[in-house]
Amino acid sequence: MGYIDHYEKYMREVVTDMERCKSSKDRIVFGYTSDVDVLVTYSEEAFNEIIKKFLKTDIYCNPEDVIDGMESFARIIAYYMSTGIGGEADIVNGEVCEYLIDHFETEYALGGTGAQGAAALGSIGMPLLVHISDKSEKVCEMMDYPGLESIRDGRRVPLREVKAGESVYHMIFSYTKGDKFKVGEKEYTVPVSNRVIMGYDTMHKDMVVADDFKEYLENHADNVISYNLSGFNAILDPVLTAKRMEELGPHYRTIKEKNPDCIIYFESAHYLNPEVKHLVYKELSQYVNIMGMNEDELVVHTKECGVAMDHTSLSDVLMGMDLVIDKYQVNGIILHTKDYSMYYGDELVGVDVEKGLTIGNLLAGTKARVGHYGTLDEVWEGLDRPLSEAGLAFVKELEEMSPKRSICLVPSRYMEKPLCTIGLGDTFVAGVQFAFIK
Repeated sequence: MGYIDHYEKYMREVVTDMERCKSSKDRIVFGYTSDVDVLVTYSEEAFNEIIKKFLKTDIYCNPEDVIDGMESFARIIAYYMSTGIGGEADIVNGEVCEYLIDHFETEYALGGTGAQGAAALGSIGMPLLVHISDKSEKVCEMMDYPGLESIRDGRRVPLREVKAGESVYHMIFSYTKGDKFKVGEKEYTVPVSNRVIMGYDTMHKDMVVADDFKEYLENHADNVISYNLSGFNAILDPVLTAKRMEELGPHYRTIKEKNPDCIIYFESAHYLNPEVKHLVYKELSQYVNIMGMNEDELVVHTKECGVAMDHTSLSDVLMGMDLVIDKYQVNGIILHTKDYSMYYGDELVGVDVEKGLTIGNLLAGTKARVGHYGTLDEVWEGLDRPLSEAGLAFVKELEEMSPKRSICLVPSRYMEKPLCTIGLGDTFVAGVQFAFIK
């Protein structure tokens, strides 16, 4: 049987779910980091000038690479643009930030997976709890939605009541399908719209979760619908990582013991240090129900397992997900792409996976279309978009396959040239949470 479009059906349920949460103490929880993103608008003229002036080698990128000047910036960004993949790179020289601000158009936006996921739900009117690290006035203003709260002195308070300190800035360099640049006499065309996140950031080199936040969740574990973990990807020191994981383990264990129905969701990321990545995954996999990632990250995982994966092949995608599930022993993976989203893993009792994938697609698609976290009315308007042909083709192909694990695949409502490519995965994760509301 082919795909049956349930987008409108699930959107009607979302309204009921939000009212249920507003009238109870039950909350979705997001953590842990926040920052101010500096969005850099691509200019072919400015980027070609950087290439011509600074690039002295072939274009390539290694997992351990950092941006220590304009030459490494040119090399790494040109590589990402030529492939169309997105990723992260650490800036260790503030002059790079100054150069980009001086030579490109920029604007400010909210950063951090947990912060963006919380804001995406706050924008449609969903009450929830969030842990943020950058508590600057700019961040708190961007997250000032009714019902969006954090913890201070053991009680829930609006975000404006935790305001403190200066902003942390991350540079986001975006490119659109069809953008061009030249290296010598060779012209490159960007195949897929994407972005590279470049953090010039010392705060998140040591990611600390506030004690009062942990204590509140442990004392109110029965009210935690889902607990979304992210923000570990800026830590570079394996020893420090191991220490933070050791501290957090008992916290997650306590919540799961008090509330076995709580879904712990870990959103993956491009990690800057492979050893850190291994430590984080090894520890969190003991508690995580679902691991989330995009197709670029899945390709990286399979490569680390010594296997080449073609993300345009459904059989390859399932093979890659099997490798990750077997390696880390998680219940399952949610994969989000521009054409479809998919859950693959153990059957989750009491979880409406299709609903979560559908609303995740719709919230992310809305941000891509309107350029900001959508209001409820703007999300409804997204139902007019066509379903992705590539996503529908995967649904048809799946009918002829016999996967070894439970699977649910939902085509996205497709956009060829999105207005925004920043935070779409984070916004998708926000929508997924509606799968866990009973």
